Amino acid sequence: MSNSAAPNRNPRAGGILCVVGARPNFMKIAPIMAALKGAGPIPARLLHTGQHYDAAMNQQFFRELGIPLPDLNLEVGSASHAVQTAEIMRRFEPVLDAECPAAVLVVGDVNSTIACALVAAKKGVPVVHVEAGLRSFDRTMPEEINRVLTDQISDLLFTTERNARENLLREGVAEPRIHFVGNVMIDTLHRNLERAVPAAQTLGTSAGGLAGCAEGYGVLTLHRPSNVDDPYVLRTLLGMVREISDRLPLVFPLHPRTRAQIGRHGLETLLDSQNLLVLPPLGYLQMLGLMREARLVLTDSGGIQEETTALGVPCITLRNNTERPITVTEGTNTVVGQDPARIGAAVAEVLATGGKGGRVPEFWDGRAAVRIAGILRRWLEDTAARQVA
Repeated sequence: MSNSAAPNRNPRAGGILCVVGARPNFMKIAPIMAALKGAGPIPARLLHTGQHYDAAMNQQFFRELGIPLPDLNLEVGSASHAVQTAEIMRRFEPVLDAECPAAVLVVGDVNSTIACALVAAKKGVPVVHVEAGLRSFDRTMPEEINRVLTDQISDLLFTTERNARENLLREGVAEPRIHFVGNVMIDTLHRNLERAVPAAQTLGTSAGGLAGCAEGYGVLTLHRPSNVDDPYVLRTLLGMVREISDRLPLVFPLHPRTRAQIGRHGLETLLDSQNLLVLPPLGYLQMLGLMREARLVLTDSGGIQEETTALGVPCITLRNNTERPITVTEGTNTVVGQDPARIGAAVAEVLATGGKGGRVPEFWDGRAAVRIAGILRRWLEDTAARQVA
């Protein structure tokens, strides 16, 4: 991407400025940073926008995943989508001018992704998007807007599944910019599976333990606005959760947003069950251990849909759509929406039959980041050669 108004490049520059902003980004950036510093290292610096700003949680994820501490932190904090995106852009621009990178690498679909990509693109700095081309085709999801727009202004687009290429071509993205490399989230899973905290350790040290889990347990995560911001929907889902816990004990790491909405609408009593263990947010290794040993997972998280497919654990997605269709067509995922009857039937099916077996998708082999680094290395060399010519 060229821009006649682009600033002069700092002669010491030439590396990649990698951006993270929210906890789902951390699992994606960890293997990328490692691969960039591997054989034939590529200069790279890490910028944290501070979109997720809980210091303790951030430090825990960085420590567990072996991510180097950020070289830069914008410390943006929480706000509405518009305010947060604007503030990230405002704070990122002078940093970009000072850093003068060869490219800005963004991951996923959070506000930090689109905000930093927009600033870079408008200043003529190439944008690299990891996890490109995923589509739910639901424009009411803020993440869908972020995904579509980021892909439109990216110079290199790295995809996790082959269907993503078709989405991008249909939207006018030039084919040479698209590279199918696999899933960096699964790189992180492969790298940390042996280090996962055993479920018994997490359950046993939790206050009150969990009644009746000799026959196994399920894991529940819930945080999307469509599920937790509407009190009727939230009440319906929590009521269903209580019913499910009578058949299968459930472990529920409670997202801060969900906890706040439960309190706001006076729904705390729906969590009062000896078969429902409510926990604070967990670290990556604890969550990985819980999922690995679970009989099923109920979730509205995109990343967990992928992780359960890689682990071979049945996943029931409490959304009406998914931007990760390969987890349904090839993996262990079943999308059921918010309807109690469909949720109950899906749970009953898993308990009766063991659920979908599925298979691990192509290139979900723990080497996606290595492929990304190889392509970036060749791209940087070609770019430098063109500039000399």
